[in-house]
Amino acid sequence: MPRSPNPVELRCTLELESLAMTQGYRIVAGCDEAGRGALIGPLYAAAVILDPAISIPGVNDSKKLTARRRELLAEEIRAKAVAWRVVSVTAEEVDAINVYEASRQGMLRALKALIPAPDFILTDAMPLRENGVDFRIPHHAIIHGDALSVSIAAASILAKVDRDAHMAKLHVAFPQYGLARNKGYGTRDHLNALARFGPCSEHRKTYQPVKDCLLPFSTAVAPV
Repeated sequence: MPRSPNPVELRCTLELESLAMTQGYRIVAGCDEAGRGALIGPLYAAAVILDPAISIPGVNDSKKLTARRRELLAEEIRAKAVAWRVVSVTAEEVDAINVYEASRQGMLRALKALIPAPDFILTDAMPLRENGVDFRIPHHAIIHGDALSVSIAAASILAKVDRDAHMAKLHVAFPQYGLARNKGYGTRDHLNALARFGPCSEHRKTYQPVKDCLLPFSTAVAPV
């Protein structure tokens, strides 16, 4: 694969997928994650194989879309994609293996679950390695991939929508952190709640803002 396009003018297109196909690949998947920087809850990863003959207008980097637009596009992606899969990596695993490795493992799990299996993969700046060696399926890690590749952008949308839905459920269990608003990121209201109430069982204990609040608090547990 050639180098990633110059990101001066980021346009989300099928150009990278088309380039792969001109080199003989038939089934191209895009993958991405959501929630790497959040202080609480699982990290979500998604993998998507799009049909190049079926257009889904408006697919772009999930961060550039409104929540409602993401939800509508997610429905369309699920309906029209050749295959898609979303997986979660728990906060405990993020703490155990670090968030970068958790992002990689999440993407690999999503990719392995795709049927049919891809023969080429586009990732958002994530080299895919397993057991210390390159992943067995050829792949290309692209800086700003979610703003350049429709397949990666579609994966970013599915991961973001599913993670936001999980944050809404966590908000019911732990309303004191304002998760419905901040989606688990370190906003002022979230940090103030951490300082006041301490972390809960779903917080990522290795993240510094959470570590700073671990003592003298005991970890809050959602009511049964």
